[in-house]
Amino acid sequence: MTDYAKPLPKVTDESAPFWEGCRAQELRIQRCDSCARFRFPPQKMCRHCNSVEFTWAPVSGKGTVYSFTVPTNTSPGELPARGFDYPYAVALVELEGTDGVRIASNIVDCPVDEIAIDMPVEVTFDQVTDEITLPKFRRV
Repeated sequence: MTDYAKPLPKVTDESAPFWEGCRAQELRIQRCDSCARFRFPPQKMCRHCNSVEFTWAPVSGKGTVYSFTVPTNTSPGELPARGFDYPYAVALVELEGTDGVRIASNIVDCPVDEIAIDMPVEVTFDQVTDEITLPKFRRV
């Protein structure tokens, strides 16, 4: 595996099952065992019913772009973010079948000027190190 220049996520005890799922090419989201609501990012307690019981449920990985931004360069006086090539797309993707769970990620394989709100997308996985596989989204 080549050196990855961009920042990597910090894997915690709470988020480890999410990252293990990504490494297995499966998008997994916490689901409350009490009220059955999905939650992301991973949390110890359900914000809807306060239950601490949950399971990691696989989801389809399909969704729509809820919001997005396209950084085109740095602000005056700032250094470029380490490893990023401008422009790139960062989106908030609302996942299908999760009652509104949204995940922040990159939109790939799509010209940035063609990205739009409500655009249908699906997850794709990018193995960036031996330990980390990132979920990214591409246009359907």
